[in-house]
Amino acid sequence: MNYLKFDKQQLINLEYSLNKEILRSNRAGAYACTTITGCNTRKYHGLLICPVERIGGKHVLLSSLDETIIQHGKEFNIGIHKYQGNIYEPGGHKYIRDFETETIPRTIIRVGGVVLSKEKLLVENMEQILIKYTLLESHSETRLRFKPFLAFRNSHSLSKANMDANTKIEFIANGIKSKLYTNYPYLHMQFSKNTEFIPVPDWFYNIEYAEEQHRGYDYKEDLFVPGYFEMAIKNGESIVFSGSTVEIDTAGLKRKFTIEEKKRIPRSDFKNSLINAAQQFIVRKKGRTEIIAGFPWFDSWGRDTFVSLPGLTLSLDDPKTCKAVLDTQISMLKDGLFPNMGSENDLSYNSVDAPLWFSWAVQKYAEYINNDISVWKKYGPALKSILNAYRNGTGYNIKMQNGLIYAGEEGKALTWMDAIVDGIPVTQRKGYAVEINALWYNAVMFSLELAEKAKDKKFIESWKNIPEIIRESFFETFYCPDKSYLADYVDGEYKNLSVRPNQVFAVSLKYSPLNDEIKEQVLRRIKKELLTPRGLRTLSPKSPDYKGIYEGNQEQRDKAYHQGTVWPWLLGPFCEGYLKLYKEKGVEFVSKLIEGFKNVMCEHGISSISEIYDGNPPHKPKGAISQAWSVAEILRIMKLIEKYR
Repeated sequence: MNYLKFDKQQLINLEYSLNKEILRSNRAGAYACTTITGCNTRKYHGLLICPVERIGGKHVLLSSLDETIIQHGKEFNIGIHKYQGNIYEPGGHKYIRDFETETIPRTIIRVGGVVLSKEKLLVENMEQILIKYTLLESHSETRLRFKPFLAFRNSHSLSKANMDANTKIEFIANGIKSKLYTNYPYLHMQFSKNTEFIPVPDWFYNIEYAEEQHRGYDYKEDLFVPGYFEMAIKNGESIVFSGSTVEIDTAGLKRKFTIEEKKRIPRSDFKNSLINAAQQFIVRKKGRTEIIAGFPWFDSWGRDTFVSLPGLTLSLDDPKTCKAVLDTQISMLKDGLFPNMGSENDLSYNSVDAPLWFSWAVQKYAEYINNDISVWKKYGPALKSILNAYRNGTGYNIKMQNGLIYAGEEGKALTWMDAIVDGIPVTQRKGYAVEINALWYNAVMFSLELAEKAKDKKFIESWKNIPEIIRESFFETFYCPDKSYLADYVDGEYKNLSVRPNQVFAVSLKYSPLNDEIKEQVLRRIKKELLTPRGLRTLSPKSPDYKGIYEGNQEQRDKAYHQGTVWPWLLGPFCEGYLKLYKEKGVEFVSKLIEGFKNVMCEHGISSISEIYDGNPPHKPKGAISQAWSVAEILRIMKLIEKYR
């Protein structure tokens, strides 16, 4: 029995199936994403979405490919699009018999006596999607028709019919190529056998994306169809379609499909599904190795990169990729800071914690390769640069005071709780933030550990007295003995006592300024008020500011983003801290938490873990359908469970 499979009754129920999305990405930075029925419900959905360097960002080239089965003069269109009035045309979902994605997405379509298989994959290192059609059963002459829907627009925007689009096509081997706008690459649409293309250029107006409508965005799009391909297919025959930014040799398409399919990890169980998902966040291009923070709308983010790096690489015994990502990121270090987001020429250095998470990622890498001296030689200069910048002061009022790190300016959100509405941070957390200083203490202690192994006497002499100052200041600043937990942040005389998950890092990190008694108090409070089956809430339900449902327009969602919404990645530090404190006695409890995620593999983004979940039961999945640090931290804890067992 396949682990990830949906039957006809589930597929024809659009209320059920349109909420299940399937994603495939490749190492070139391209991805394909849609629902399990093939009906696009987001502007981020499409069959070929890839980076376009001349413009910047990711762009939807091929939105969809409608197939029609023709027999005895009758046409059965198996495509599906949503139009105004909740109308779904052509309604091809009613012909789908099964959908499964153990290795690659595979749809079985039955029309009368015809049974057709459709399998999709992205080529590993280039911007190319391959779709293989196999006629499994047919008792009479059968023809296939293919109608491509073109977008040629940024994935964050929508296409509208216009007079500027170049609607001309050029014929190439077994297909055509099209480029609607000047700065785009050509989209080459080719088949593994000779095909007839009939030019019937036309715009299809007001295709609707329900998820965008729910999110409060523009949700209607016009897509251009240049015409259609048509060809005969014999019983047992396979035909491969290629959509690519380069023209390819069609004679090798079938073989290429087979070779690419063999590279895939079968998603035959929970762990393999996570391993498969983990690999989809890695992009290797032009000598750089980066991590995509999430799909379908995130790019590479500094903070997310470092938090997710150990889980995505070291948990899978891949230190080589871990090092490659660290080396790529080092090239962007500036004034002790890493960029939080932005393109190569427009980077935003607005994260106080990204450099400290870099130190944590290097720490995990050093533990894995067990060679502190080589790590200090390679990454010591970067670690020193960060520590000195924080000690002496750097951008955004980041500076050391009484051993602790103070950070923040009015109107700026520098921690991971960075949602902003109308220019005002929802949770600004200006001052001494608890997780920043837990990370700070860990970074200083780790650097001293490496320096001692490498006999870096100058560094040791400069920093050896700092840890004790940090410990004392941390305890005095954050610990609330009457409440038995840590303040979230402190600014002057103001001490924010909201019960939030940020205090968990003072328990989980290798070097902690807390003793075991206080660690236990912190974990007890988090377990009581923040822990859910899907992660930790960002705010206790007892708070008047708590928002248990993540919904509405952008402003409403942003106000709930860190005010009660559940984040799966926070289970990583919670479980790590729990295991460190209770050791083998904590394994059963932690194991049950992780095993609970088996149920989400068919819930939202198939075989992956979502970005966030509602704070209130039943904790519905929300946000991005596949998030790097969500997947990474579950994999990392699975590895820790093995260790403690």
